[in-house]
Amino acid sequence: MSWLRSVVDELAVEDLGVVEDRQLEDDLVELDRQIVRLSAQRSRRLAEVDGRGTYEDQGYLSTTSWVRDRCRISAREAAKRVNRARSLAAMPATAAAYQDADLITPVVDLLTSARRRHPDTFSEHEASLVEELRVLGPRDASRLIAYWRQALDHHNVDGEAQHRRRRLSIASTFEGTVYGEFELDPEGGEAVVAALRALSETTDETDDRSPTQRRADALVELCRDYLDHGDTPVRGGEKPHISLLVSLDSLESRIGKPCELEEAGVISGEAARRIACDAGISRIITNGASEPLDVGRRTRTIPPAIRRALILRDGGCVINGCERPARWCDAHHREHWLDGGPTSLDNLELLCRRHHRMEHEGKLLERKARAP
Repeated sequence: MSWLRSVVDELAVEDLGVVEDRQLEDDLVELDRQIVRLSAQRSRRLAEVDGRGTYEDQGYLSTTSWVRDRCRISAREAAKRVNRARSLAAMPATAAAYQDADLITPVVDLLTSARRRHPDTFSEHEASLVEELRVLGPRDASRLIAYWRQALDHHNVDGEAQHRRRRLSIASTFEGTVYGEFELDPEGGEAVVAALRALSETTDETDDRSPTQRRADALVELCRDYLDHGDTPVRGGEKPHISLLVSLDSLESRIGKPCELEEAGVISGEAARRIACDAGISRIITNGASEPLDVGRRTRTIPPAIRRALILRDGGCVINGCERPARWCDAHHREHWLDGGPTSLDNLELLCRRHHRMEHEGKLLERKARAP
């Protein structure tokens, strides 16, 4: 592999500033093609490693665990590579097209999935399928394979197999964010896409969020709306809610512990202050860091009567150009209640969650003209 390393080393020191536009574009396309071919060769070698089982002599329990450790990738990615390599060993036409970069990796994975579903029929149709797929883009390739599977699954018109494969995984990361992935049947997926699209599409020219950021915000909006207004089940005497554990120091803009969400972990003091703007508060007085001395009664920061008056007065988010309705808004204290600001109508306004965050970040936001 020394020759391959030499080629990559040469590419790394090439002065791209002197490369002509068309040549640069052609190089990029060629690199992408060669990366696909290299991926195919990786699969060939991985299948050989898997077949020899040499990982056992090194103390690994499986090929997947060996790949995960030696290639420093996630367990999920390692499992995908191993499954792909094993499948390609029995898919000669697909493997050949992959090695020629006529099929990209996602299309190869669709074919391996189709083979697992109908192994005998796939062997008969593989060559003709691959020939059709060579000239198709990823979207059309996906549709072709889907219709091939549909023809064989005509008895499964309700999509039971797809529905059984539904899943959603979600976890907190070491970096303090929350990561998740899901797989849904077509009907469920269409409902999710339609809901996210309805909330993420905007005509606001000042909205500088990326499409992925808007979809992420839309997902949060849907969940917050359900917690605020949905018929949620009661657990432990309370409905599901966001739980924030925060010290008075953090709320008063000083460094202090704790300052964390129950599931997602540590957050900034400013984020805690924003959440506390419109939340139920339970006071816990402690002796030192952890010994509770007194637990106060839970109180509503914004009483229902004042919130109703806010909705009547503001209608929705008060920021100019924003059309978010009241149900998607928080009640924001112009002067934070921790700084002595009263929970009164004159000191409150409705802000959608995006603008509420921007307000606490110190952004200068223009308010709508209030009707007399």
